[in-house]
Amino acid sequence: MTNMMLSPEERKYEIENNSLAPYAAFSSQTRGRQYPIAEHPLRTVFQRDRDRVIHSAAFRRMEYKTQVFVNHEGDHYRTRLTHTIEVAQISRTIARSLGLNEDLAEAIALVHDLGHTPFGHSGEDVLNELLADHGGFNHNQQSLRVVDYLERRYPDYPGLNLTYEVREGIAKHETALAEPINPAEFPPGEKPTLEAALVDLADAIAYNSHDIDDGLSSGLINWDDLDDVTLWAEAREAIRRAWPDLEPKYRRYSLVREIVNRQVTDLINRTYDNIVNNRIETLADIRRAAVPLVAFSDTIRTRVEQLKGFLKDKMYRHPHLNENTLMARGIIETLFSRYRKYPEQLHGKYKLRLGGEPVEHIIRDFIAGMTDRYAVRMYDRLK
Repeated sequence: MTNMMLSPEERKYEIENNSLAPYAAFSSQTRGRQYPIAEHPLRTVFQRDRDRVIHSAAFRRMEYKTQVFVNHEGDHYRTRLTHTIEVAQISRTIARSLGLNEDLAEAIALVHDLGHTPFGHSGEDVLNELLADHGGFNHNQQSLRVVDYLERRYPDYPGLNLTYEVREGIAKHETALAEPINPAEFPPGEKPTLEAALVDLADAIAYNSHDIDDGLSSGLINWDDLDDVTLWAEAREAIRRAWPDLEPKYRRYSLVREIVNRQVTDLINRTYDNIVNNRIETLADIRRAAVPLVAFSDTIRTRVEQLKGFLKDKMYRHPHLNENTLMARGIIETLFSRYRKYPEQLHGKYKLRLGGEPVEHIIRDFIAGMTDRYAVRMYDRLK
């Protein structure tokens, strides 16, 4: 039967079967869902996962959660949602170039930050301190909790009931954790899919590059600050050669694009070499690989680390952002203390959980799910 004669149902797996590398994660070979359901006749399991994430309330709330700048500071700065979309875009590019499953990579990219607190990493740090005697707080673990339990959209089971591969991508995102997440279900010694691994570095590419963009736009860093950042200097020289008379208003956008392109291109080429050199032929080979396969070259990795160090010193520790950190700490500490002392002031479904589990866990879920502006609103009400 020719490709033109395939029915819509037959086309469901045709693109994967014809275009994916043998070591990709095929949707037809998924390890399945926690709660078995009838699958869709036209969409693969990873396409459904992506759509379930996009339609979740937690995904929509990311529009009003901080990436670097608090939401009220400007309409053009990245939010947790726009950052997530940029990670998904980069992830799809990398996946396609390597013959990997774009739908799985996109689903993991879109879901990976659902558990983030209001006020970005500052909020996460404060909540982790407050919960030190109750398991601490980690946004990856919270993301898994969101999709496994907190989202309630289906009558037959809690959560979004995502596939193992997407949930594994959450559990093993940025794996340098003190304690692995759900080790019985996600064995620490078993490598995740390449689709999951590439999202980790796509995330880093997105925030390193685009934080420069927002930093320059805000005035927290300036062009002279970047002179000694090698990746920036090389990109600037390339842009100067290509467009010697480029207008200043286009220069920043061109430079940021060039930095992203250099990192993505290097990552694709180095990962491909790693796949070939390690004789990777199947997904099973990936899961038992002795070394990370998705990686930058040594040269680009060094440049990326230098860029991260620059952003940490010159931007993330800027007095303005320190003020935001103090604000976040005050708001979250106040909310946590108040709800702990007066748990009956919790709202809706959180109040209904009282008596069935530690109140600190209920407060964790309530605060972590707040947007920046909702946290401020609750704080103003409790003052």
